[in-house]
Amino acid sequence: MRIGIHVSIAGKIYEALERGHAAGCDTIQIFSRNPRGWQAAKLDKDDVSEFKALKAKYDIRPVVVHIPYIINLATPDDKLYKRSIKAYIEDIKRADLLGAEYFVTHLGSHVGSGEDKGIGRFSSALNEIIEKARPKTNILLETTAGSGSWIGYEFEHIGRIIEALNDRKNVNVCFDTAHVFEAGYDIKTTEGLNSTLKEFDKLIGLELIKVVHFNDSKSPLSSHVDRHEYLGKGKIGLAALARIINHPKLKNAAFIMETPKEKEDDDRMSVNTARRMYKGR
Repeated sequence: MRIGIHVSIAGKIYEALERGHAAGCDTIQIFSRNPRGWQAAKLDKDDVSEFKALKAKYDIRPVVVHIPYIINLATPDDKLYKRSIKAYIEDIKRADLLGAEYFVTHLGSHVGSGEDKGIGRFSSALNEIIEKARPKTNILLETTAGSGSWIGYEFEHIGRIIEALNDRKNVNVCFDTAHVFEAGYDIKTTEGLNSTLKEFDKLIGLELIKVVHFNDSKSPLSSHVDRHEYLGKGKIGLAALARIINHPKLKNAAFIMETPKEKEDDDRMSVNTARRMYKGR
């Protein structure tokens, strides 16, 4: 079981690997640039070389790059849609340059145009991106909480997108525990977790889950409010999270936390908490 956390890329991008290693990670997630702006400085060749060297030295894998927040492939706004496709291609090429194994992708918001149109727009955009970028990294479609007009909060949405792709061999899924709970899947109970995974398997396929975003939730079940919490401090709870990380159907996924960081040692605390839960070692 690979366990890690989302780490900062402040300073040089390879410093993220130093931070991850210091926190006890053997997998990490990063943004490859500022996630809230369109402009991205070109990755320095020496920094990329050092990134790859440290990745190998510390045996940190997979490295997961997360899509910037500003990209919306489900938007009905043609200008934003085209800009989002362009930025996505640039970003996934950055992930390839870094040798990242996975590229986590939120599904975006239909902004009132309707779920069917949003799903259609996203699927068309991803087809165009894959054809133009030919990425080596594996695209992971992330489950969402369903806030506002976001798509991806029902497993059916993800299944429909994958079905619409011309080339789906490098497209899989990131299963976010907080988002799934907030979307209305009761993973808090043993019966609910098994039922949720059974439904996921029927609509998508459990073998497609490559990364689990391992987060507790500040928000209650079915709230559609996306708010992460420290493991065991939220509405899902430690017992339920322990069942998830030890579930045999998820044993091949990397578990990465996106929990709050209020103090310097919070990342190590979260990683240690997850490791204590896991019974497979």
